Amino acid sequence: MLDLHDYIESIPDFPEPGIIFRDITPLLSDGAAYHQATQQIAQYARERGVNVIVGPESRGFLVGAPVADELGVGLVPARKPGKLPREVVSESYSLEYGTASLEMHTDAIKPGDKVLITDDLLATGGTIEATIKLVEALGGEVVGLAFFIELAELKGRDRLEGYDILALLEY
Repeated sequence: MLDLHDYIESIPDFPEPGIIFRDITPLLSDGAAYHQATQQIAQYARERGVNVIVGPESRGFLVGAPVADELGVGLVPARKPGKLPREVVSESYSLEYGTASLEMHTDAIKPGDKVLITDDLLATGGTIEATIKLVEALGGEVVGLAFFIELAELKGRDRLEGYDILALLEY
């Protein structure tokens, strides 16, 4: 079993002084590490009876797509406004520097779907909270949240209390 910490680069003072950026691209570019991370999340999803994966734009796609493929289930993208061509539901959320929104097609989740939401990292939890609201507005049941990395000091887990969370790595 690989130590996935070895495939994360820590970049000091990016994008601004005082921030340590956790770069997942070395993990993504190493076939064995990416495969292992995907398999760990897929096993977590199997244990929860997941029948659809939701990934918020854009790194959630990189985590969710191989998991969906491994499980033989669909991937639903939660996109930035204006990217989806049909009727959508929308959810706004706060960022440090303003607000953002995510959208999903209104027919993307069926009532009763067991949904796993995936992303590269859990920070403050705002993006994931908005994604949860979209899934639940469409009648889906969020049975798990899965991340490559959790930035524990930002307390995103607290914001997502009541949801089952898997983080492969914690910083």
